[in-house]
Amino acid sequence: MLQNLEHVPEIIKTTAKLDIQPKFRKLKDFEITVKKSGEIVTTVDILAEKRLTSELLRLVPGSVVVGEESVSENPLILKKLIEDRPIWIIDPLDGTRNFSKGKECYAIIVAYCHAGSTLAGWIYDPVKDIMLSACKGEGARVNDRVVRIPITPEIKYMSGSASEYNSNRLKNNQENISIPKHMLRYGCVGKEYIDLVLGILHFAEYGSLKPWDHAAGVLIHSESGGFSGFIPEGGAYKPISVIKNKFLLSANESNWKALSCLFE
Repeated sequence: MLQNLEHVPEIIKTTAKLDIQPKFRKLKDFEITVKKSGEIVTTVDILAEKRLTSELLRLVPGSVVVGEESVSENPLILKKLIEDRPIWIIDPLDGTRNFSKGKECYAIIVAYCHAGSTLAGWIYDPVKDIMLSACKGEGARVNDRVVRIPITPEIKYMSGSASEYNSNRLKNNQENISIPKHMLRYGCVGKEYIDLVLGILHFAEYGSLKPWDHAAGVLIHSESGGFSGFIPEGGAYKPISVIKNKFLLSANESNWKALSCLFE
């Protein structure tokens, strides 16, 4: 474990306890607004990011933070991702729309990066009290136990997350019975990564990768034994910007090769 990072789970759980859970299903209309991007933001997102930012910067002197809400206010903050110093990438409340509607599908995501590489990551589901974590080269854990992605079923029986376009396209392909038909989006990337690692989802396809959504998840998925890459070449993900390109995660390389053909 990298120095001081053992304190990160406690910081995340404290943030959930003090800033997020007390407001679940108790938000007032004035506490929900719309960002320039069209996405919604709540007072909970902002308060949680402030607490995470303050506490995480104390852990690693000289580090900087790239948070979803701070980038929304000032996109130039994204340039910090290529600086040569430790970087915290934060999504203080992934699944904000779900949270605002009272749906129990949201998460906190934190990644610790340096020089374009994710060194550690955490994804926390406050509702189920599930903490996924990983340090590069040290494997992944769910709460206090080591976790590995389970063996997957045949492709036609797999469940996955895909864009609405690809979900409809594959579901409506009646000619090929060997392709997956059970696909959905959670509206919370963090929860999708949790279910990918636990074997509830068997693959996920994304077309726009924001670092606060994916930096931690890609590392945890890989350290759990999973395989991922950009389609069609299979290039590795790096948290250096917002990337618009087709990206696929699956339980292993064999599955990735078989599934990637469906999304080209």
